[in-house]
This record gives sequence, structure tokens and C-alpha cells, in this order.
Amino acid sequence: MIKSMTGYGKGNLSENSRNYQVEIKSVNHRYLDISVKMPRTLSYLEEDIKKLISEKVKRGKIDVFITFENNSAEGKDIKINTEIAKIYISELKKLAEQEKISSNIEVTEISKYPDVLNIQNTQDDEQIKKELLQATNLAVEKLVEMRQTEGNKMAEDINQRIQYIKEKIEKISTLSTGLIEEYVVKLETRIKEILKTQNIDESRLAQEVVIYADKCSIEEEVTRLKSHISQFEKLLYSEEAIGKKLDFIIQEMNRETNTIGSKANNLDITNGVIDIKTEIENIREQVQNVE
Repeated sequence: MIKSMTGYGKGNLSENSRNYQVEIKSVNHRYLDISVKMPRTLSYLEEDIKKLISEKVKRGKIDVFITFENNSAEGKDIKINTEIAKIYISELKKLAEQEKISSNIEVTEISKYPDVLNIQNTQDDEQIKKELLQATNLAVEKLVEMRQTEGNKMAEDINQRIQYIKEKIEKISTLSTGLIEEYVVKLETRIKEILKTQNIDESRLAQEVVIYADKCSIEEEVTRLKSHISQFEKLLYSEEAIGKKLDFIIQEMNRETNTIGSKANNLDITNGVIDIKTEIENIREQVQNVE
């Protein structure tokens, strides 16, 4: 079944006080375009995230938003910059002697000064990668599920319109078969009126009928239009990304319908063509959002 290119998915994961949130939004686009916004500490995983998404989504403008909170003590090590601390202590003692004030220096106070304490991050990059991709996969699954749901609704609506078009084509085809007979009667009547005679050159009449039949025949166009519809219906239930193919077939259907309209010499056929073109345009608008 076809998939819509519009959707949303969210994935949350918490592991050992590491919290991940991945949000994915998608809209229609001619190609697959993935944009990822994430903390700088995770930027080395951008290509892995894009690869994961591209395995399950083939078309659309994809925006990915990632937040990451690492409250875990794993991979964190506190280091004391002893040399900087000594400089602070030395300068504070000098200040105390100059100003003749107490020089009671507490270690906790020194630790608050800039660059005395440093937190070194020695996190396990592979573990972070595994967890982030897991959260991303959850978001992608929900995105695909929503796109599939939307696609099902679109397919139902499109299928109804296709059935309506098929009915109109059959009516037009039936109407076209009687056009030549009508033309023969009208032509004979017209000739008799003009020439005021009942004697008609049958060979000349037959020649005119053949010329008219060739000009107004829509049999080939109807046959091709039915073929395009058959292809369209098969693709409608395909598991592949077929948005571009559907768009091409719709263009071909519109072209054949236009040709039928230009050949039509009957008001009912013209009205039928207008109805078909209206439905084709409605289908085209929906196909623009098919993956």
C-alpha cells in the first residue's frame, strides 16, 4: 500500500541516567532530504542516523530533532589542576599579608575557582551510539506507521476516484460508437436539403464518413487510457516507493483525456471528459504527497 510523505514520530529512551529524545517530522519533497539537529557532543553520529532513516524512508523532507541529557557518572572523571590551585593559594596568602587579614584558606573555597576542578568525559562512544540509534529507530517506526496510515486513507480515496473515471470512460466509449451512425444520418439529410434531390453519390458519402470516422475515433485513446489506469491500480498496492511513477502515469492519463476531448464532437462526451479531468487533477494533488 502507498505511503504518505507527511508524518511524525517520537522516540524516547533512558539508560543508566542517559536520556535520549528523537523527534522526526516529514513533509512532501521530490527527493529524500534529511536534516539533523543535535547536540555537538553527538554530531559524530549524524551520518549513522541518516543511514538508519534512509533504510526505511525513501522520499520526503525529513527534519530530525535530538536532545540528550547525560546524568550518568559513567565515563566521567574529576581532575584537580594542582598547579592552578597552588597559584591561587600563593596569591591569596600574599594578599592576606599585604592587607594584614586572616589567611585561613579552605580547600572547598579553592575548588570553586575557575579551572581548579575539571570534569573529563571518557564516555563509551559505542554505547552512546547504540542507545541513540535505538531511540531513533523507535521514532522512525512511528513515523512510518503514521505515513502508512495516511497512505491507506489516500489509497481509498484515490481508488474511488479511479473507479469513477473508469465508469466515465465506459460511457464515453459507448457514446462514441454511435457517433458515426449519427453523422451518416445528418450528412444524408444535409445533402438532400442542399441538392433538393433524393439521389446521393454513395461513394462520395462513404468517403466523407471514413474521413469523419478517422477524425473522431477515440478507440486508441480509450484503450491507452484504460491501460494507464490498470498500471496505476497495480502500483497503488505496491510496497515500493512509487510516487514518481504514479505522477508520470497521471500525466499520461491527462494527455489521453485531452486528446479525447479534442476529438469529441458530442456534448455528452465533452461533459464526460471534463468530469474525468477534474478527478485526474484531484488524484494528481494527492499523488504529490505519495512516497
